[in-house]
Amino acid sequence: MRIVTAEQIRETLSLPLLIDALETAHRRPRMEVQDSHLGDEQERYFVRHAVDKGRFMASKLITSFPANLAEGRLPAVQAVCVLFDGTDGRPLAVIDGTEITYWRTAADSALAAKYLAPPQPATLLVVGAGQMSRWLVRAHRIVRPSLRRVLIWNRTAERAAEVAASLAREGISAEVAGDLDAATGEADVISTCTRANRPLVKGDNLRPGTHLDLVGGYSPQTREADDEAARRSLIFVDRRESAFAGVGDILQPVASGAIRKEDVLGDLYDLAAGLIAGRRSAADITFFKNAGGAHLDLMTAEVIVDRLAKQDR
Repeated sequence: MRIVTAEQIRETLSLPLLIDALETAHRRPRMEVQDSHLGDEQERYFVRHAVDKGRFMASKLITSFPANLAEGRLPAVQAVCVLFDGTDGRPLAVIDGTEITYWRTAADSALAAKYLAPPQPATLLVVGAGQMSRWLVRAHRIVRPSLRRVLIWNRTAERAAEVAASLAREGISAEVAGDLDAATGEADVISTCTRANRPLVKGDNLRPGTHLDLVGGYSPQTREADDEAARRSLIFVDRRESAFAGVGDILQPVASGAIRKEDVLGDLYDLAAGLIAGRRSAADITFFKNAGGAHLDLMTAEVIVDRLAKQDR
């Protein structure tokens, strides 16, 4: 059984490779997925399981300590992922799950943008300045290389400036957005990665053709876009079952009557298999909820283990 570190993942994976692998995996049958949660918003423990029948099984063990962000030493979310052989039950690898989270979350959003974002967007707005913000910029620019201008908005402008400077060192033109409402109206693609409990992105400010990628909300109480954003959009999710199991950006507008469950048109399985259309016209506003899930961890772990095995030969 392998122990796979974050450094090994970074040496093994690339975002283009993982995006392609996720697309292929979503053309296979849906996995069985189950989540369990203990604790509260301040100290939470998750266990997420996935079974790709006859192929692999995986469990991801996750801790969430938001107070870590204030200290600046550790990420809020940390994890390990265990991958098993699905034919005989052998444990194959224990993998740094924190690193997996960055890769698979960014690739998940990028895959959705491949189907839903306008074909030649120019401006990307990222709302939030945590660790995930840099990953989302990199991933969106892979599937939409026309994104030359990057705006970063955060409640604390200093953190937005740090992210913009970090991206600049990678050769990406990025700047701090001072006014979120104004920046929303300038953006062709908006990616949010916050822990907001009140909507930040207002639907009234979205211009026709915008793609909205909601990443940060992870519970019924957390939410990043308002009812009007949902009402104006074609709505998609990464996995229908996960979205309706407990994310506020879907459950809250359904509860308010802004949308119906039927207004969630499909998920990545549907899009990758060609069962539904994504963007239909240049004026469409598309809304994607990246809810994550153990199936994405399993898909990513499979790629990592396969790549390492090939390097061993």
